[in-house]
Amino acid sequence: MKIVLDRPRCEGHGLCEEVAPALMHLDAEGELIIDVGELPEGSTELAAAGAAVRVCPVAALKLA
Repeated sequence: MKIVLDRPRCEGHGLCEEVAPALMHLDAEGELIIDVGELPEGSTELAAAGAAVRVCPVAALKLA
């Protein structure tokens, strides 16, 4: 699975970073940076990625 960011949609709320700090972070300008984009099936981080997708208030993230 891959974490896909719709950058124009992202408003930098940071909720995704709160639930998945090992996978993504906001940089100094408030832009979301995906640190781990590819997640193998069965990965323990897959649950955190799914949570990040769900908490985004503007639906800027998805798993593909």
